[in-house]
Amino acid sequence: MILGGVVGPAILVLCGVLVPAAVARQMRPLLRAMLILSLPLAISILIVNVLFFPGGETVLARLGPISATAEGLAFAIEVLARLAAISGAVALFYLTTTPAELVADLERRGVSPRLAFVANASVQTVPAMVERAATITDAQRARGLDTEGGVRARLRGIIPIVGPVILGSIGDVEERTLALEARAFGRPGRRTLLWHPADSGGQAIARWLLVLVVPGLLLARVAGIVA
Repeated sequence: MILGGVVGPAILVLCGVLVPAAVARQMRPLLRAMLILSLPLAISILIVNVLFFPGGETVLARLGPISATAEGLAFAIEVLARLAAISGAVALFYLTTTPAELVADLERRGVSPRLAFVANASVQTVPAMVERAATITDAQRARGLDTEGGVRARLRGIIPIVGPVILGSIGDVEERTLALEARAFGRPGRRTLLWHPADSGGQAIARWLLVLVVPGLLLARVAGIVA
């Protein structure tokens, strides 16, 4: 967002997303996740900006009273470059960082165990519900429920699936709460971790450099050095 334009976000996508994904051998899952995350929003960005960009003067095509302008297309491409950087970073983090490592490192850095647990639960909620829904769907099919017929049959099959999914999720939360309290999760004071992810000096230096680059770019933008 600070860099603006297309070149800056494109460099970020290349150096901060695609190259690390290639090193981690996650290129194909990354591209698939980026497409799923950004395609609906990208289509709306193109349509709205190309056809309804305010102040556009260079007309590329006319669709009745609506005009597609070059200025709107240029702005849409700029926004799409930012969207690719954001969605790619989020997808790469999700593909390469396990919830257990994230929670352990957050606690090691002084984050409250309750906040770390909330972060872990948020990451795991959707995959757990999808897995549970697939299991319940298979069980209902084994009992003769039609979930692959027409639209009416599919709608009838939603309630027998949604109900057990919600009730099972509530039961899981209760069981997890009891298990955590049995392990003194609510005990005050700092916890002693038996394991945490490896963190080399080079990684720490790279993180601090990235943190310092952001205000440096902001100052450069304000001073007019970065257009």
